[in-house]
Amino acid sequence: MTSPHDPLVSTDWLATHLGDPKVRVIDASFKMPGVMPLPIDDYLASHIPGAAFFDVDAVSDHSNPLPHMFPDAEQFGRDVGALGIGNDDTVVVYDAGGWVAAPRAWWMLLSFGHRNVRVLDGGLKKWVAEGRKVESGPVTPKPGTFKASFDARRTRSLQQMIANIASRAEQVIDARASERFQGKVPEPRPGIRSGHIPGSLNLPYNNLFDASTGTMKSLDELRAAFLGAGIRLDAPIVTSCGSGVSAAVLTLALYRLGVENPALYDGSWTEWGAEDGPQIATGPA
Repeated sequence: MTSPHDPLVSTDWLATHLGDPKVRVIDASFKMPGVMPLPIDDYLASHIPGAAFFDVDAVSDHSNPLPHMFPDAEQFGRDVGALGIGNDDTVVVYDAGGWVAAPRAWWMLLSFGHRNVRVLDGGLKKWVAEGRKVESGPVTPKPGTFKASFDARRTRSLQQMIANIASRAEQVIDARASERFQGKVPEPRPGIRSGHIPGSLNLPYNNLFDASTGTMKSLDELRAAFLGAGIRLDAPIVTSCGSGVSAAVLTLALYRLGVENPALYDGSWTEWGAEDGPQIATGPA
């Protein structure tokens, strides 16, 4: 770990602490619908020893038709406890190394009151590249007791986002690719309009990490990326994306830069871009 406050943890640190009974590792790999093989199948084929699988779609509000929306505190506590996690554990989250869902799981844990959570820098990609041990098959941890308490300040609803159009109290940063943000290409989910939230800015999440190693860029590079996108780091920020997953990559980077008050628009473009959704904008920011 670079510092007690850095949300990232290195592969060296994890390798040293892998046998610690108070360190829990979870694989939160995620893919867009229809992309094969499924993340769970990738996990079963190869994962960090002892890692349990955090299913972003399963740990969600199943009564909501939108994909993987935050569940209530009771369900989250039950689902996380089933992964062997207790309130006193240090949780290290990783994904395949494409920086998609590990930050989402990290943000969910923070939002439900678990401060001692880190994201593995480089994920499984870096771990494997370094020749470290992996295992296959399911992991069935002894259930833990996790009491969750939701901090509503960490997410935003559609109504709050609509109100922000008029107030402009918070900057909205969209993590999708620029072609999607500008409305130049169809959305991957059927029935969703193309474009972006009026007044929002665009910083594609994959600009924040090195694709060859899977590691997040330096603090200076992260700061330059946000400033280059027209974002003020000293003013309120809400992150958004396609369905509230990759937006958390921006959130993670902001935390590294000392911005600890961003919120995440959980419904993101899947909600806003629905046929009956609010007004949209197209073209560059």
